[in-house]
Amino acid sequence: MTRRWQPALLDSQQSGGWALAHCKQHFLADSNGVLFPREWLKKQDLPILAEHGIGHFDGDAIYLLELQQPVDVPGCAWQSLRQFMLQGDADIFRLVGYATQIGTWARQHRFCGSCGGPMQPLAGERAMHCPRCESHHYPRLSPSMIVLVTRGDEILLARSPRFVSGVYSTLAGFVEAGESVEQCVVREVHEEVGVEVRNLQYLGSQGWPFPHSLMLGFHAEYASGDIVMQVDEIEDAQWFSVHRLPPLPAPRSIARYLIDVYVARRLGLPEPSLLG
Repeated sequence: MTRRWQPALLDSQQSGGWALAHCKQHFLADSNGVLFPREWLKKQDLPILAEHGIGHFDGDAIYLLELQQPVDVPGCAWQSLRQFMLQGDADIFRLVGYATQIGTWARQHRFCGSCGGPMQPLAGERAMHCPRCESHHYPRLSPSMIVLVTRGDEILLARSPRFVSGVYSTLAGFVEAGESVEQCVVREVHEEVGVEVRNLQYLGSQGWPFPHSLMLGFHAEYASGDIVMQVDEIEDAQWFSVHRLPPLPAPRSIARYLIDVYVARRLGLPEPSLLG
C-alpha cells in the first residue's frame, strides 16, 4: 500500500506534480486543501524565493514553493502551521511540517554564512552549496527534550505565557552544546520549576517544525524540592491528579502523548500511539 506522505529528493526541473506555497510557517490553501496543481500555482505571479522537490503524497510528486512574502490569490487563504496541527489529518500535518522545515532552511541559506556568496542547491543531496568557498549547508535540526514529571497519581504541568489560555503542558528545553539529553532534562526541570528528578525513561521522539526542533520525549520521577517557577518562562506550575487534569496540549503532539501514556498506565487503559 502506498504511504500517504513519503519524503524524497525530487528534481525541481521536472514538470508536473503538485505544489505547496509556504511563507514563514503559513501555507496557501483553498476549499480543496493545501495542494495545488504545480504548473497552475507557478502562474499566479508569486514571489518565489526557491523551489524544492520534497517527496510524494499518495504517490504524487510534491514540490515546495518558498515565497518572499504571502500574497493574495483569489479563492485562497493563508493558514498557519498550528492550524494544520489542530485539524484531523495527521498525514497532512506531517507533510506541511516537513515542508516548513525545508522552506525555513531554504530561506535562511540563500547566502553563505562563511563568505557571503550566493548559495546553490547541491545536485543529488538536500544541501546548499557555496561555489565560492565550497561550504555545504544541510537542513538544520535542533535537539531538545520534553519531559513529564510524575509523583504517583500526580503529574507536574506548567504554563508558559505564550500558551493558549488555560492550557498546561509538560516541560521542555533545548539541549546545550556539550550536554547530553539526560543532563538537559535534569537541568531544564530544575531551572523551570525548581525540583529534582530521577529514573529518566525515554519514550519517543517527534520532529517538531517550529521551526526545526527534534523533540526527545522522557518520563521522569519526582525526587525532591518544591515548585519554584522560573521568572519570565513559567507563568504557573502545579501538580495535577490524573483524575482531574486541566486543558491539555493538542492531540498528535508529543507533549500530549507523554501525558496520555502515563494516565493510561495509572488507570489501566490502552496506551496511545505517538504516530496515531
